[in-house]
Amino acid sequence: MARTKAISLIQSGELKADLKEIYGYVVKNVQKAALSAGLKSQAYTGNPATGSVEFKRFANSTSKDYGTARAAGAGDKLKAPPITVNLNVHKEIVEEVAKFDLDTFGVGNILARRADNHVDTMAAELDVAFFNAAFAAGTAFTTSETDLEEILEAYIQTLETVKNDYVRGVNRSQMVMVCSPKFYGKIRNILDTKPNGTDTASENFGMFHGVRIYSSVNIPTGQNAVLMIDEAIAQPVVSYPYTEPEKIPLSNDFAVSCSMTTGHSVDA
Repeated sequence: MARTKAISLIQSGELKADLKEIYGYVVKNVQKAALSAGLKSQAYTGNPATGSVEFKRFANSTSKDYGTARAAGAGDKLKAPPITVNLNVHKEIVEEVAKFDLDTFGVGNILARRADNHVDTMAAELDVAFFNAAFAAGTAFTTSETDLEEILEAYIQTLETVKNDYVRGVNRSQMVMVCSPKFYGKIRNILDTKPNGTDTASENFGMFHGVRIYSSVNIPTGQNAVLMIDEAIAQPVVSYPYTEPEKIPLSNDFAVSCSMTTGHSVDA
């Protein structure tokens, strides 16, 4: 006898899932860890829940000949232009299921599992938006070097020697390089051949010439890597996860949902 079809649980496309009479198991969703939460700037003022926050940084000081301030009757004004970040990107995930399906599918905590997955999905989407913002605001790197180690060193030195009103060179300890898995693998293969090669039992090799290196599936397709200053990108987020299923009015169905609002800004 064929199994009873679910009311709202979809197996594939529009195909309703078979309900399990007394057993069942749902494989936990798998996802590579997001990075952006640990790389973004947290140094803002204001409350993200109000719809906008403000970031500030002071310009570097400059010296002048002795007596300049006395002659002018004043010293230089501190320059700390505010950067306002509006939280204007609104996203949601809402999934619903019939109570009958919950009772007969044979898997405990279905909605709790889905709520956990919603949080993971939101984290991945934040990661994608974070790195898209980085590439959109960044400068393309080119070099005549052909050896991978020399390419990486030239890449690092490009950021290390940046100078403007706010930066007089960047310490390598402040840098982060996030690579595509393919490019990360190429670096790892080189390091594995060195006399004091990396620990092949570990997924991460940690650093290259003083710069932290990460692998991410969320950088834009076709890109090898992005090199940035830690906390150079602002990504304030307000999220509203619901771990308890909500009864849908005038029905015997339940919903589990998650929503968030975010925005971005990138330091020049």
